[in-house]
Amino acid sequence: MIPLKDTPKTRIFPYVNISLILFNIFVFAFQLMLTERGLMLFAHTYGLVPIQVDASLAGLMPFITYQFLHGGWLHIGSNMLYLWVFGDNIEDRLGHVKYLVFYLLAGTLAGLAQVLADPASQTPIIGASGAVAGVLGAYLISCPRARVIALVPIFFLFTIAEVPAIIFLGLWFVLQVFSGVASIGMNITVAWWAHIGGFIAGLALVGLFGKRIKCQ
Repeated sequence: MIPLKDTPKTRIFPYVNISLILFNIFVFAFQLMLTERGLMLFAHTYGLVPIQVDASLAGLMPFITYQFLHGGWLHIGSNMLYLWVFGDNIEDRLGHVKYLVFYLLAGTLAGLAQVLADPASQTPIIGASGAVAGVLGAYLISCPRARVIALVPIFFLFTIAEVPAIIFLGLWFVLQVFSGVASIGMNITVAWWAHIGGFIAGLALVGLFGKRIKCQ
């Protein structure tokens, strides 16, 4: 299913959410200007390489910077679409500053989950997926009665339908868990455990960060 919009209204303008989207796009545009060798160096410098993780500042910074790199148009397009649809409601609940801290922390914990799942990997982890997964987990807690207007596949066709958020996000999470378990011991390029870890982090953290209000 592809989300198009959701039903809850927001009380504040989502400056931070829009800024995150724009910054991700800016970094991706910069990546497009790099040579293949330059892009590889960029990914290994600012991506999260599990085998290089240590307790130094240099070893910890990639837990933040990896969240703003992407591997292609589909990668950034899907992440930014999900962030656009779901992120404004979480910023509305938490407020601007707390939302930014929540987003980066969820992405950091998501990266840690992937590192723990495959600590010897030399492949850079990149993408906003883990942080966005944190937003989805927070959304499930904050907007349990919301409905998501989405493109829903029916055989070879797509139709637009309103799907309860709890079903939409529940199916999304089940798919991540299934894919993560299936990837154990295999050379998979998708960081499924970052998605799982980010979602669980969002579930756990949102109540600690913000006002206990529900989406309208």
